[in-house]
Amino acid sequence: MSLSSSLKSLPTICVLAAFVSSTVVESYKCAQCEPEECNNGNEKTCDTSLGCFSEKKELNKTGQQQQSNQRILKKGCSLGKCDPKAFSATLGNEYTFGYGYRCCQTENCNKADFQVARKSSDPNGITCPACYSDQGSTCQPTNLACRGEETKCLVFVGTASGVYPVFGMGCATETACNLKDMEVIDNVKIHTGCAGSSSGSPHLTSIIPSILTALFLLKVLL
Repeated sequence: MSLSSSLKSLPTICVLAAFVSSTVVESYKCAQCEPEECNNGNEKTCDTSLGCFSEKKELNKTGQQQQSNQRILKKGCSLGKCDPKAFSATLGNEYTFGYGYRCCQTENCNKADFQVARKSSDPNGITCPACYSDQGSTCQPTNLACRGEETKCLVFVGTASGVYPVFGMGCATETACNLKDMEVIDNVKIHTGCAGSSSGSPHLTSIIPSILTALFLLKVLL
């Protein structure tokens, strides 16, 4: 091949090389463990090109006779687009729930632990009806002063095997609104709805009709 021919083909070669390099998908490792393995510190690794994830759920229950904390952690390789999410809810003075789902795209970037959303101690001026029941789809609400970023009045129903074992109301972050089939603790999947606004202090009597309407709609969707 003559020198002139080689020079003419050089731009084509450069374009092909750039295309090949741009289509090479980088693979890396992520920490991987199911809840029991994560809690015992028994982590493995997996290979991915889509990202790593860490999912954490915490349910804290405090009362005069008992106090318990449930913590579920899961890590692994994303199977598709990874969508981060975080929310918290306070259901009366005895139950708080925090959720976090984190995404990252570097080697073993999900190995470290992280904290779910924590409830602030600062009142935000919102008041919501709050109660919790794991014995059916009703409970007797009382006024709850919301704190921090929990500026929405939440209602949720939880199902397991097609029945309604859990029902609750309380304060929540806006990211907790309109969840569908969100799996929380003990294989319970919840549907959520929110009422009220991010400012003002609605009275319990004025907000209950909105809460009951949201509950009806949630049951229709299930």
